[in-house]
Amino acid sequence: MTGLLIITVATIFLALIAKRLSSTVITPPMFFLALGALFSFTDLLPKESAQEGLHLVAEVALVILLFLDAAKVDLAELIRERTVPLRMLLIGLPLAILLGTGGAFLLLPDWPLFALALLAAILGPTDAALGQSVITDPSVPEMERQSLSVESGMNDGLALPAILLFASLAAITPASETTNWFTFIALQLTLGPLIGGAVGYVGGWLFLRADERKYTASTYEGISTLALAGAAYLSATLLGGNGFIAAFVAGLAFGNIVKGRCQFIYDFTESEGQMLSWAAFFLLGLTLVPLATQNLTLPVFLLILTSLFVIRPLAIWLSLTGTGLPPRTRIFFGWFGPRGLATALFALLIAGNSEDAQGEAILMIAINAVWISALLHGVTAAFGARWYGRYSGK
Repeated sequence: MTGLLIITVATIFLALIAKRLSSTVITPPMFFLALGALFSFTDLLPKESAQEGLHLVAEVALVILLFLDAAKVDLAELIRERTVPLRMLLIGLPLAILLGTGGAFLLLPDWPLFALALLAAILGPTDAALGQSVITDPSVPEMERQSLSVESGMNDGLALPAILLFASLAAITPASETTNWFTFIALQLTLGPLIGGAVGYVGGWLFLRADERKYTASTYEGISTLALAGAAYLSATLLGGNGFIAAFVAGLAFGNIVKGRCQFIYDFTESEGQMLSWAAFFLLGLTLVPLATQNLTLPVFLLILTSLFVIRPLAIWLSLTGTGLPPRTRIFFGWFGPRGLATALFALLIAGNSEDAQGEAILMIAINAVWISALLHGVTAAFGARWYGRYSGK
């Protein structure tokens, strides 16, 4: 009971100063990771129960945040600037996995090749929530903010087929004898967008009709929007598509149908999404960060730094060759690719289905990457956004 009281007081305190905090080097994910880590040295909360709930909380938080980020995207603007996010997704992500596999081989030479590729794929997805100051700062041009948001929203789903494939080839998770990987990947990448787009479009149309006819009220609209994000994810998952891609595309379709006409939907769901995200980072800090830091060897530390400072920036730089973007923009895109809930969730998924020690080792590396990224990207987010906004002429 005492532990829960401390958490609620800390959450109240953070919420009261959140706007002021956004201009500093301290971010909510950093705060709750640290708070969870501090709680791990006490007996105020049961760690076993917390670890059981971590996977569910992280998954729900990721689905809602993907939906919300997409709902804020201006689809017309995105279509005009489609080259940038598409290049980062279709060229940058595969390059990051390829380069990451090579970098991991140099630092972990005793690991099997497919285990190294699996680790690189888990470290590939990005989480815009860890650099929220960049996404929300109006001084950063809209194209850059939307491109980072779209990349973050889509690369989770695009990385998942590669993660499952490499896990099977590395024998870290069992593969079905009837697994047809071409069919599996094709369904993941096609059904998710189709189902998500349909759910988001129909949901947006129904919201507008209900709002025009006064059939609903703002209180219920927010609840229904949360359910809509869940419906897109679950529908795609049950039918063999990618639920994370479906949630993002549903938000994209919904936001561009509603176009801000039901403002309370965004206010309500954004606050709920933030609460779930904070809870997920707290549970990560409580259950996994202390154990991960005990397994943070020098090769692993160098691997994580290489992933953040070399692999991702180089992959994005190469993917944007020929776009005419200035060097500072390509560096900006390359740096602001923090590792967050998707990396932790995918590592938990692999470790949870593995009886191999390698699965646990991958989980420890992923969790270390998340807290190190939360620290480095959190510290640089507000400053980086202001710097880029000033030199971009905005």
